[in-house]
Amino acid sequence: MIFSQLTPHSAERIDLPGPYSRIAALRTTAAGKATVLLVPGYTGSKEDFAPLLDGIADAGLRAVAVDLPGQFESPGPPDESVYLPAALGAVVVELVELLAVEGNPVLLLGHSFGGLVARAAVLAGAEVRGLTLLGSGPGALPEGSRRKALDLGEPLLREQGLTAAYAVRERVTARSSALSAELNDFHRQRFTSSSPFALLGMAEGLRREPDRVDALAERLSGRTPALVVAGEWDDAWSVPSQRDMAARLGAPFALVGGAGHSPNTENPAGLLDVLLPTWLSWLDREQGGFTTE
Repeated sequence: MIFSQLTPHSAERIDLPGPYSRIAALRTTAAGKATVLLVPGYTGSKEDFAPLLDGIADAGLRAVAVDLPGQFESPGPPDESVYLPAALGAVVVELVELLAVEGNPVLLLGHSFGGLVARAAVLAGAEVRGLTLLGSGPGALPEGSRRKALDLGEPLLREQGLTAAYAVRERVTARSSALSAELNDFHRQRFTSSSPFALLGMAEGLRREPDRVDALAERLSGRTPALVVAGEWDDAWSVPSQRDMAARLGAPFALVGGAGHSPNTENPAGLLDVLLPTWLSWLDREQGGFTTE
């Protein structure tokens, strides 16, 4: 089976309240012993976690995947500054508080740029039972094809709009040729439906985000467990840089074989084999007694 954002699942499409407007989400229907909040990366959306949703639910956890403000089906204001990691982290703090109302703990996972946002949320006080950073890094996105696409796309986005910027992005990353027509259509629709202010603000965050690993380690120490996960062929932040980040956090590091920057769509079964045992072990520990190995 080929997995993608179009993978069928049993989650329901809902809207959650947000500080600017509604926040579009996919939520598995059955309640669980904890809620897993899934935060997508730059140009991403809640659908990036489609191949994981039923597996998370089958493990007895509720999954909630969101579009951040400005992404795809979540509207956002015309202000680039509200899409930097720290500002979006404040939005995630509110989501964590909302999802924790029923008394269940919240596990937070951020993918790529979403990892920078999830980190900012924890630094801003989000009360989560555990933090997972997937295909994310210690700071700004390093040089490479993804950074080149950001740099080339910005002037086009400002001067010619979303469609022109999307065309350059696809040409630089050369990903569309390997995808089905249906999936290419979805990627195009998602990009061109997003807020240009969000794309510009998030891109600036990817270029400028400082290394905040030491501050995160201090925040997590002795109270919240963490996990760093990377695909073996990640072409955004390097695998060694992510491994080093895990060491600095005092957190386990896991490598998902047969995957690049997005194990959630490239090898979801392998990713779930890493995530679920770890998450369930966190929930089995007494609150306040967390350690990382």
